Amino acid sequence: MPEPVHIAAIDAGSNALRLSVARAYSALDIEPVHEERYPLRLGEGVFLRHRFSEEVFKKAAKAFRHFREVMDEFGVTRYRAVATSATREAQNRKAFVRTIKKKSGIALEVISAAEESRLGREAVLAACGPGAPRCIVDLGGGSLEISILRDHAVEQAAQIPVGTVRLLTTLNLPGVIRPVQGEQVRRYVRALLESKLVPRPNLGESMAVALGGNAESLANVAPGPRHQGLPTMELSLLRARLPDILRRDVRARMKAYAVRRDRADVMGIAAITLITLGRYLNLRTFAIPSVGVREGVLQDIARDAFSRKEPHRYNAAARQLIVGTRSFARRLGYDPQHAEHVRELSILLFDQLQAVHHLPAQSRVLLEAGALLHDTGHMIGHRGHHKHGEYLALNGDIPGLERRDRAIVAGLVRYHNRKSEPAAHHAAYSTLNNADRRITRRLAGILRIAEALDHSHRQHVLKLRASFQRGAVGLQVSARGDAAEDLRDANRSAELFEKEFHVRIYFRQSQAG
Repeated sequence: MPEPVHIAAIDAGSNALRLSVARAYSALDIEPVHEERYPLRLGEGVFLRHRFSEEVFKKAAKAFRHFREVMDEFGVTRYRAVATSATREAQNRKAFVRTIKKKSGIALEVISAAEESRLGREAVLAACGPGAPRCIVDLGGGSLEISILRDHAVEQAAQIPVGTVRLLTTLNLPGVIRPVQGEQVRRYVRALLESKLVPRPNLGESMAVALGGNAESLANVAPGPRHQGLPTMELSLLRARLPDILRRDVRARMKAYAVRRDRADVMGIAAITLITLGRYLNLRTFAIPSVGVREGVLQDIARDAFSRKEPHRYNAAARQLIVGTRSFARRLGYDPQHAEHVRELSILLFDQLQAVHHLPAQSRVLLEAGALLHDTGHMIGHRGHHKHGEYLALNGDIPGLERRDRAIVAGLVRYHNRKSEPAAHHAAYSTLNNADRRITRRLAGILRIAEALDHSHRQHVLKLRASFQRGAVGLQVSARGDAAEDLRDANRSAELFEKEFHVRIYFRQSQAG
């Protein structure tokens, strides 16, 4: 296992400042180690006066200095600190960011609403894996972010200024909420939904998830049956319990629902907002994955930490090897369209999955060579062509392919499909040491997927984009035409990859533009 990278995410939200520290062993394996929350409500003054007060400057500087000390204590080497709705709207946000940097050394980034939504969305997709939701809702202190998805891609999105702290301060609702006030909140939310989320989606029985502390607290008040292992909020039950929430003052809510003061004072507004949204979208429940912007930030940092930054630059010997391999394959009558496409898909996968496989850069050219040669055994015979191809790769005149590299490439040719598994008695594999056998198996796992993605020999698959979560890899496949046959074979051919990397892999298709 590689040495872990200690990473951190800071979310300066409208209701509180939060820090998460984690150990990342790869883009897939992120282990939370520490969390802190500082109860500073940035949105309280901004949503009325559009500026941070001097008191907020002082408290924020103190919080960030403490976060810096915690990060140093855990040996954090990579971090990202983001600020959302309240800071976006503060007229003195630049001075605020400068103060944080000066007092703590932390670079605070004011992110756009689109970036905030993306981070939350990435966290949800990672948590849900193949079971992607149709809708993601993030109710924060400053805004309500809504993403309507189809096949993991955003179909419709809206950012609506009805966050809980914003409504609390704008409408002056610090305690008991009378029916007329509750109706006012509902009308605000409904009017803005109708103006910003058009055409109106009808999601019916689709899976929807809700993010944020408001949703997590209300899921405890109105729990529903678990969905795909996640807790849920039952909107009909929340609606039934709404009058009890609204009639209580803040102290009574704290006692009745076991929540903090800064959650108790907004939970009535949050409940009205989510009930109104549920009705607008025709939803019955929200799943609660308990992730958000910070988890999205941590995933970005881990992926960046374990991904190759500089482009691959082949030296003269590597370039000669590809030229020599292609020439040899051509003499054996290879199918150039299929072989070259598999080569391109192989290197796309190698580059996209660098954060998972950690293979040395020089392995890439061997993968290319294996892809070019994978079907050359058909010259000898279609039956057992993988064995024939191994023999040709071991014994053919291929300039630049010597000894250990030749054995790895020959092994890739033998194992490029599901007809043969690596075994110690095989001609090429038997000559390799344990480290090189591991490289061969891992490269073969990649080559099998690449070859399967052109199972039809019609070059439908054009691009690939990987996403990572704990225990799984998602591959977004951009295709021209119907690639269903190729994706079915890729699913069947992923077993070696999954075995080598101890992950599950899943595929989803989007049409090429």
